[in-house]
Amino acid sequence: QVQLVESGGGLVQAGGSLRLSCAASGSIFSINSMGWFRQAPGNRRELVATVTSGGSTNYADSVKGRFTVSRDYAKNTVSLQMNSLKPEDTAVYYCNAGGRFNGSPYLNWGQGTQVTVSS
Repeated sequence: QVQLVESGGGLVQAGGSLRLSCAASGSIFSINSMGWFRQAPGNRRELVATVTSGGSTNYADSVKGRFTVSRDYAKNTVSLQMNSLKPEDTAVYYCNAGGRFNGSPYLNWGQGTQVTVSS
């Protein structure tokens, strides 16, 4: 399986931008998809964006046109460029990686990074 370490969170004003990065290590050859989820206080963890090894992307409707997910296969990273941030984007953002290892599926998570958008 894989280990994931996020970076890049912080405090930004509404309308601003942030870039999150997530570095994967371990059995990186087994990764099929990587992506980002978020969880605000009192809310369930929700999808933000994912990207498969084939390059297919999927976005939550709430972030389409504002966020861009990308993978760097040489560096084993996945990034999330967040533009036009809104206060409702405030949450802990988690990187995840999914795949199969020794025939069994897995889904690993990073420790999370806080994003706070002030109005």
